[in-house]
Amino acid sequence: MLQVGDEVTLYSLVFVVVLLGTRSPLWTTLLTASVYLFLAMFRFPQAPSSRARQVLRGAVIAHRGGGHDAPENTMAAIREASKNGATGVELDLEFSADGVPILMHDDTVDRTTNGSGPLSQMKFAELRKLDAAAKHRLRNKFAGEKIPTLEEAVKECIKLQLSIYFDVKGHPDEAAAAFKHLYQKYPVLYNSSIVCSFEPKVIYRMRQSDPEVVTALTHRPWSLSYFGDGVPRFSSVWKHHWMTLMDVVLDWAHHHVLWRLCGVSAFLIQKNFVSQDYVQFWAQRGVDVVAWTINTKVEKAYYQEVLHINYITDSLVEDCEPHY
Repeated sequence: MLQVGDEVTLYSLVFVVVLLGTRSPLWTTLLTASVYLFLAMFRFPQAPSSRARQVLRGAVIAHRGGGHDAPENTMAAIREASKNGATGVELDLEFSADGVPILMHDDTVDRTTNGSGPLSQMKFAELRKLDAAAKHRLRNKFAGEKIPTLEEAVKECIKLQLSIYFDVKGHPDEAAAAFKHLYQKYPVLYNSSIVCSFEPKVIYRMRQSDPEVVTALTHRPWSLSYFGDGVPRFSSVWKHHWMTLMDVVLDWAHHHVLWRLCGVSAFLIQKNFVSQDYVQFWAQRGVDVVAWTINTKVEKAYYQEVLHINYITDSLVEDCEPHY
């Protein structure tokens, strides 16, 4: 349900901006009313709160299955995460050239395997031959680990009673179709998983495909102008400043429009921007906050004991640097 304060802020801002641009009270009123009608007609309601609470129960989520403790996005990572005390895993969805849903964070295999090349040019049979542990610090322990299919990973998580945070990088139509099939085949996923993405269109398409699925938006402020480690994305000063402005707009849209339009149940936010006030901001809107990536013992204690929110971590066993 929309918060009254949010509504007043949103439509007042739209009204003022349009009025300044058009100088026409009539057009301003019509355009503001159009925005209101659009959101009223096309937004999705949040998934039932009882289901969202079940999915988002007090949890420690292993990032990419726990990429520090085992090769990321592999069956070994899922098993290690369970053994080390995770209550859930975050897994990245990608697709092979022949349309097979697989676990992979990047759009190439170079960083994590002994292969090279973009996923868009590699069929699943080729990907299956690669060693997914080749670049991992514990490569000898996990030598020969394979790239799993999405369904293989899901079956293992269900077996180990792990909740799943599906992180979708793109391919909104393909992802929605793959998840619709999976949720129909394994109905337990409705109460044990959540579909997340940095791209609102992915989440909106997922809600169109199956409005019963619990969903979340993922967000890192300044993500358009800076990489995760703080390095500027663009050498051009003009382009950097333009993307910084776009970051401001995107951040505002996430917090005031996009979450409503998609009807998300959770908001996954980079840890540096989480505070008690921030958690309260979302709690008033019926949205849970999940912080990432929490990789030290001190941080974990703070998020669990002070903020009382779920967090995503690269390691369940020791402090480590974040995996971007």
